[in-house]
Amino acid sequence: MMSNPTAVEQTTGKKNLLILHSTVFIWGFTGILGAAISIGAVTMVWYRVLIATLALWIWFILSGKKYRTDRKNLLKLFGVGGIVALHWIMFFQSIKTSTVSVGLVCLSSVTLFTSFLEPLLKKQRIHKGNVIVGIIIILGIILIFKFETGYAWGIAAGLLAAFSASLFSTLNSKLVNKQEPVVISFYEMIAAFVWISIYRLFDGSLLQERFDLSASDWLFLLVLGTICTALAYVLAVGVMREFSAFTVALVTNLEPIYGVLLALLIFGAKEQMSLGFYAGACLILAAVFLYPMYLKRRAGRHLNRPKNTVAKQA
Repeated sequence: MMSNPTAVEQTTGKKNLLILHSTVFIWGFTGILGAAISIGAVTMVWYRVLIATLALWIWFILSGKKYRTDRKNLLKLFGVGGIVALHWIMFFQSIKTSTVSVGLVCLSSVTLFTSFLEPLLKKQRIHKGNVIVGIIIILGIILIFKFETGYAWGIAAGLLAAFSASLFSTLNSKLVNKQEPVVISFYEMIAAFVWISIYRLFDGSLLQERFDLSASDWLFLLVLGTICTALAYVLAVGVMREFSAFTVALVTNLEPIYGVLLALLIFGAKEQMSLGFYAGACLILAAVFLYPMYLKRRAGRHLNRPKNTVAKQA
């Protein structure tokens, strides 16, 4: 008796969608770990990238995958790795100086920066829809700043984290055409570790590092470096190729929602914010969800346009 290919495809699709949601949920959990780990943001990210690098190296050995790259790509990856390090440091600094909710909602503004950075770096025209989405996000950020003045530094760090995330994502979108995503991640983890180590050498903290963390810090760091970084990335690479960019963007936008709900559940009253914050957060999240829908609609209009019209506008 032959199996039904359609049923098999549907089962595989549901499984991959579940893996994608699980991956985004894990990413949302990083903010919780950042708040729970007692050490500072710079040291925390230093441990994170060290553990993630070792975990990915073990994964390469076990899977038999090659991770070599040429010198030109290596230099580019080391440059981007520095931006990755800045992104994670600013993200955790935002959480340390404010709350998990503030850090995650500010990180959602990555859509704002990408809508302008990507066209500029790729020398493309900035579309009107990008500007409208950007204005909505800016209004949300203004609302949050107005009602959460006590978290000004945390909000500023969160926005810098979003900007750096947008920058390295845009740069990686060019590199991914020449190198496997997992290989890119591996070398960027190494680069992030090297850059942070250099910084820690200059401020003297690396020479004083005694590796005498508490048992809970070690446990949370291991989870952060292996499950939330290395494993989540490998899962994401394997699954995201099965879906359209629209589906991936829509599911990924759930990260701050998962994170905020987890923070409220775990930290309780500490994570409760003003109504102004939630109003601003709703504006930002609405824009973030509407953006991929706008992109899909715009792409559909472009495909349905007559060829002679497209040729005239090219």
